[in-house]
Amino acid sequence: MKALICEEPGRLALISCSEPVRASGEVLVRIRHVGICGTDFHIFGGKHPFLEYPRVMGHELSGTVEEAPEGSEFRPGDPVYIVPYLSCGTCQACRIGLTNACRDINVLGVHRDGGMAELLSVPEANVVPTGDIDLRDGAMIEFLAIGAHGVKRGAIAARDRVLVTGAGPIGMSATIFAKARGAHVTVMDMREDRLAFARDGLGADGILIADGEAEANAERMTGGEWFDVVIDATGAAQPIERGFGFLAHGARYVLLSVVRQDIRFSDPEFHKREATLIASRNAQPDDFAEVVAQMRAGRVPTRALNTHRGDLSDGVALFQDWSRPEAGVIKAILDL
Repeated sequence: MKALICEEPGRLALISCSEPVRASGEVLVRIRHVGICGTDFHIFGGKHPFLEYPRVMGHELSGTVEEAPEGSEFRPGDPVYIVPYLSCGTCQACRIGLTNACRDINVLGVHRDGGMAELLSVPEANVVPTGDIDLRDGAMIEFLAIGAHGVKRGAIAARDRVLVTGAGPIGMSATIFAKARGAHVTVMDMREDRLAFARDGLGADGILIADGEAEANAERMTGGEWFDVVIDATGAAQPIERGFGFLAHGARYVLLSVVRQDIRFSDPEFHKREATLIASRNAQPDDFAEVVAQMRAGRVPTRALNTHRGDLSDGVALFQDWSRPEAGVIKAILDL
């Protein structure tokens, strides 16, 4: 079968490899669509902290069942999406329900080879019917669940003033689900085109250019009270550190981003606000269900989010093109 592999940072190749053999309790899925994530661009750029090369990327996946275990609810041809977090089920984190933060987690396309390939065999528990959701939209459920999980972690409610820093796909996802909870959402980024989309396409209530005037403008926007919740989706240490300066007293700071560097902040400023710092990793089953529910309710503009498409066989050239900021990618999808 064909697969797109990242051999080392900056070098992709389309290869031929053996088809996977379905193990007991697994479902063999023919991959139809693969969403390209910021994680994939970080892998390509050599910036991901949890990865060894070479690696077949791809964790935003939808497809059709090729083969299922005897007695399974699945039948060949069933449309499905894949939850890419393979947890052990027995560690301390799993025992308390944090399967998204399993001590021995394997994330498809990160810790083990993922779905930029024609076939993939995964545990049956990680395969979910798409139902009436379009199969291409199914490849966007995972990245949207990341934002939904962060919004849940921040306990966002309708009374909250929320600042989302970083208007990439994950930041956009957080915007969508914060708005779905009725919060007043401001989005901050360096790119005016992304901010315009957040405002006009996602219904953000306010936008902030992340320039030298951002703090002064935010202070003016909030009457000097700042934001009840700040969600970082920038993927960079410097803006994460800057985000502490936008916290209201009693605020929650949710880090969707993961970076290699240490993060530093002023403890006196953080402490006097009695603020809360919250890590948000991956997503949980109820977050995936929330995404599907909001898709069905028409609150997720999937067609507008999916700005770029191409075929896996052209993936080497497309991936390098899509990684350029001037390409204007929000969510790119490879079709098989």
